[in-house]
This record gives sequence, structure tokens and C-alpha cells, in this order.
Amino acid sequence: MIRNTATLTSLLALTTLIFLMGFAPLQAQTSDENIPLEQSELSEDSSVEPELQKATDPQVDAKIQQRIRTIFSQIGELKGVVVDVREGVVKLSGNVANEAQAARAVELADRVEGVFTVDDGINRTLDVEGNVKPVVEAFQNDVRRWTRATPLLLLALFVFILIAYIGHRFAGLNRFWRRVAPNPFLAELISQAVRITAIVIGLVVALNLLGANKLVGTILGGAGVLSLAIGFAVRDSLENYISSIMLSLRQPFRSNDHVVINTHEGKVVRLTSRATVLMTLDGNHLRIPNSTVFKAVILNYTTNPERRFEFELGVDGNDDPIAAIQTGINAMKALDFVLQQPKCNGVIKVVGDSNIVIRFTGWVNQTETDFGKARSAALFAAKLALEKHGFSLPEPIYRVRFDESLPAGLTVSAETAMTGSKAESAAKPEKHIATSEDVNEVDVAPETHLDEKVSEERAAGGDADLLDKSRPVE
Repeated sequence: MIRNTATLTSLLALTTLIFLMGFAPLQAQTSDENIPLEQSELSEDSSVEPELQKATDPQVDAKIQQRIRTIFSQIGELKGVVVDVREGVVKLSGNVANEAQAARAVELADRVEGVFTVDDGINRTLDVEGNVKPVVEAFQNDVRRWTRATPLLLLALFVFILIAYIGHRFAGLNRFWRRVAPNPFLAELISQAVRITAIVIGLVVALNLLGANKLVGTILGGAGVLSLAIGFAVRDSLENYISSIMLSLRQPFRSNDHVVINTHEGKVVRLTSRATVLMTLDGNHLRIPNSTVFKAVILNYTTNPERRFEFELGVDGNDDPIAAIQTGINAMKALDFVLQQPKCNGVIKVVGDSNIVIRFTGWVNQTETDFGKARSAALFAAKLALEKHGFSLPEPIYRVRFDESLPAGLTVSAETAMTGSKAESAAKPEKHIATSEDVNEVDVAPETHLDEKVSEERAAGGDADLLDKSRPVE
């Protein structure tokens, strides 16, 4: 009130000053003749702070003093405070028990209209009785208030328990949630969300029954801030959790699929809520975080059972490469495990100084044939066919340099060398020359040891598997 009045007075003074500035010439002529100096100064002073002049009235001071004393008389802790008002300045003295009571007295006095400032001269006695008694009284008042509110508290507690119980029972309908959700992982996630939502609703309703509406807003706001802080702290875990949800929806592979995830190769054991479990080709147990799997490049060898193999063979630079290609293709076609469709193929990769490198390709069915064994057998069959038809496979060429003088003891006569070579040839057994029929008899059946280990791992249980055969693979 005082500040608003002072502002209004200042605005009036400013308006008067502007008005007077418009009649400056007239004032210059008459100011010295008609208005004495003292009267002029008095007029200017009378236009400033009319409320201050009003506040200096002894009657006003008496009213302010009486008003403050009346207020203090209604508060037991402030009855000992002495009030004295002069010129709008309130001086407080006397005794109070502690600092809190003194601060309260100053605040109440400052709020009375007409007070310009408050001089705190109160003595803090810090006596035991004066400090303990208010605490005891406040505790007794709290006990009485809680006693009166007991029926309402019980009602609020009952409503909270009822809503939480209904939510818990509804969240426990596992069959219903499995029908609603595409997989067990999402079903469990939805049921947990329903359970938490029911608890929050029960808490909000209970607090509203108690009239703690502001507390509800505070709790919800604090929960939001806390959730944000926790989200930043465990963002890696949240990313992994969300990746698990997306992988369970997308189903990028099945159990026992032969996959390559980034640089990790193996057969899929299971997809859990935290990691993808692989059985490596060495028989080791490998766990990859789902956040890595979700962002990784996944190569699945099992999705398409037909897989192409390739190898390279070189022939002499003087041989016919087209005939060599056809010879190698015919040799691969003759193998039982090589598919006729797609067809085998061969192309010239490099023409070197002394050889021609040919790349051969063929296809096998991985469900019936081991890929590595089939490639090895096909390579050997093509090599035999090329050698049988007179194609020479280039060998490494080395240049050997002999000095003119040899050390003593290294000179061997030609007759002795030929005799030694014949003896060695007679001692060695005859070599078996393989044929295409021998290659066909090679066992190229796929290995089942890893499949058995994966089946044992899945049968042993562990974390719930999120892979669902009833859902289509992405």
C-alpha cells in the first residue's frame, strides 16, 4: 500500500513538473516578485511524500502501536514483546523464547499498514520451558488431528489397497495378455505396466481423499524428474531393453540357425530379454547384448538352404582355358552332392605371365551336405579332371645358382645318384591314383554335433526364450 501510494505521488509530481515546464516564461517573470523563497520551497516540499507527513501524526503512531499490540496479545509466545511506534518506525523489545518467535514478531509488525520499518530489539532468552512447550503443544495438536482423521485415513488406505489388488489380479491374467501381445516378453511387459499403473492410480485417489492435492502434484512432478534422471543414468540398459522388445517383434532368426552377427559366428541357442545366446563353431557359449544385435549386420546361412561355394585353380598359360573350364564344370556336375540347379559355373579370373587362374562355383543344399566338405571334394574332383585331360597345373618356379667351386665331399657321380634314386623308388609303395568315383564316396553329410549341443542347451532351460516359431521371420 505504501509503495503504491509513493508511486502515485511520484507520478503526480512528475505530471505537475511537466505542466509547470510549459509555463516557464511566465514563471520567470513572476517568481521573484510574487512568491517568497521560503514559500516556494515549502510548496515544493509539500508536493512530495504526503504519506510520510501523514505517518508522523501522533494519532497515526498510536493506532499502529495499538494494532500491533492487539495482534501480539492473541499469540501466546509474543505476549512479552513491547511495542513502541514513533514517526512510523516500530521498535520491538521484550523477551521471546527463540529466534523463530522473534522473526515472527518482526514479520507481523512489518505487515501492518503505515509501518515504514521495524527495529528488532527483542531478547532471545532460549529458556528450556519456552522452547519445549511449543513443541509439545504442536505434537499434541498433531496427535489430536491424526486421531480425528483416522477414519479418513483408513478409508484412503482401503481404497489404495483395493485398486492395487484389482490391478494385480488383472495383470496376473497371463493367458489373456499372451493373446493380446505377440510374444511372452511383451505380455509380461504389459502386465507389469498394468500393475504399476494400478498402484499409481490407487495412490492418487487415496491422497485426493485425504485432501493432499498439492502433494499429488509434487509426487508426480518428483517422479517425472526422478524418471528422467534414472533414464540418463541407465540409458545403456534401457537401450538394451528396448532392443530386446524390437528383436522379439521382428524375429530376425530362429533357434539353431547358423548366423554371423558382425564378426561373431555360430548357431542360435535362444533370444533372452538381455542377450542373444550363440553356440560358436568351436562349441563355446557366446552371449551378445541385444542392443548390439539390433544394430548389427546379421548374415543367416540357414534361411536359404542353398549355398554357393567357390574355389580357384590355375592352368598353364599355353592351355585352352575354355576347355579347362568345361572340364572342371563336368567334373563337379558328376558329384552327387552338387546341385544341378543352380548350375555350376567357371570364369577366368586372372591371366598371369605363366598361368591362367580360373574361378569355379557350385551350389549345395546345406540341410543335406556339409558346406566345407562339399567344397573340398569339388575342388579335388576338378583338379583330378584337369590333370586327367592333360592340363598342367603350374608349379612354383625357382632359380638355383651354382658356384664354380664346390666344397669337398659334395661331389656325387651321376652313376651313384641314379643308383640311389632307383633304390628309393623300389623302397616306396605304389601311390593310389584317385578317381571321380572315389570323390563321390567321400562323406559330405552335415555335422550334427553342434545341433545336439544346441538342443541340450535349450532343453536345460535358463532364461525365457523370446523366439516364437509361430511368428514369421523378418
